[in-house]
Amino acid sequence: MKRLRLNNRLLFLATALAALAAYQIAREFRPSLVGPNVRLRAYVSNAGDGSVSVVDLVALATVATIPVGPAPSGLRQRPTQKEIWGVSTEGGYVWVIDAVAGNVSARIPVGGAPFAVEFSPDGRRAYVAASGANTLVAIDATTKQVVTRARTGRRPWLARITPDGRTVLVASRDDSTLQLFDAATLAPLGTIGVAQHPEHIVVLPDSSVAFVSAADANQVSVVDLRQRVLLTNLALGGTPADMVLKPDGGELYITVPESHGIEIIKTSTAEVAESMLVGLAPTEAMLDPTAAQLYLSDSAAGRVLPIAINSRLVRPPIAVGHQPGACRLDPSGELLVVANRDSNDLAIIRVRTASLLTMVPVGSRPSDLAVLLF
Repeated sequence: MKRLRLNNRLLFLATALAALAAYQIAREFRPSLVGPNVRLRAYVSNAGDGSVSVVDLVALATVATIPVGPAPSGLRQRPTQKEIWGVSTEGGYVWVIDAVAGNVSARIPVGGAPFAVEFSPDGRRAYVAASGANTLVAIDATTKQVVTRARTGRRPWLARITPDGRTVLVASRDDSTLQLFDAATLAPLGTIGVAQHPEHIVVLPDSSVAFVSAADANQVSVVDLRQRVLLTNLALGGTPADMVLKPDGGELYITVPESHGIEIIKTSTAEVAESMLVGLAPTEAMLDPTAAQLYLSDSAAGRVLPIAINSRLVRPPIAVGHQPGACRLDPSGELLVVANRDSNDLAIIRVRTASLLTMVPVGSRPSDLAVLLF
């Protein structure tokens, strides 16, 4: 009898210690912004099965799978709203997820082959370039209705709005041009020739200069948006993949997988100031809110590369899944999430310790993601 009571006490003690340990671990993993009635979710578009996986970044688990349509991509949070927007490239429409209800609240036809959504700074309008229809579309984000359209050049790739909210920029891939449109009316303002097959666009905070990556020229075009002229084409060591601008606009970081590194552009002089060898095939990049750390997904090596910006020091890599691509930080900057295309999972990294917390299974071929705190 005494032995039975002793065993029961030991079992109770072990259970209590395990519960306490689990509580402490949960507190350790919980981002500081998350409270009892606050949710932190990652939304992952799965190109292979036409769905979006919803991952709870506190529970570290997938909590929902939402069908959105074929070839989803281009995820964005609507500013100040509890909505995630994206496109179905093969379906030719924009879809909207109501984060609270957990379902698709709207599908908005825009034309063939859209790739991404862009919002005005106040979140009232959304802009989409329909590559297959040679069209720029403006959407009232509240009513979810198309309000106006404009003709573009051949195969417009992406639409980007300037930080002042006045001008929409569209890179037309087959024409090798950058077009400017009035954000309110979509009236054309000008067309500027750039390097061959332009794709991504980054604009300085004062809306004065745009940098346009060219997929088939191994160049970045520098465009004066006030004078509406091409300033120069900067040669790179290979095909540019992703571009990330420092918040103050002073430096632009460009991943170049072919040259196994990144190119750093000094924006004030429009010149390549530095090249860094950092990995096998760095593709997508994420800069932390303080601009102290740059994170690169190395798709060929299955790892994330942290770089200290000020010292240019490449810190020890963090192993993730197979073919990592899109990476995002949560609003607190405490968690980094990375979509792994070939292993069909989401890597969750604790930034403070540069360590992998877990891998959460998602859908087939995760390609893009967004993080929402609500």
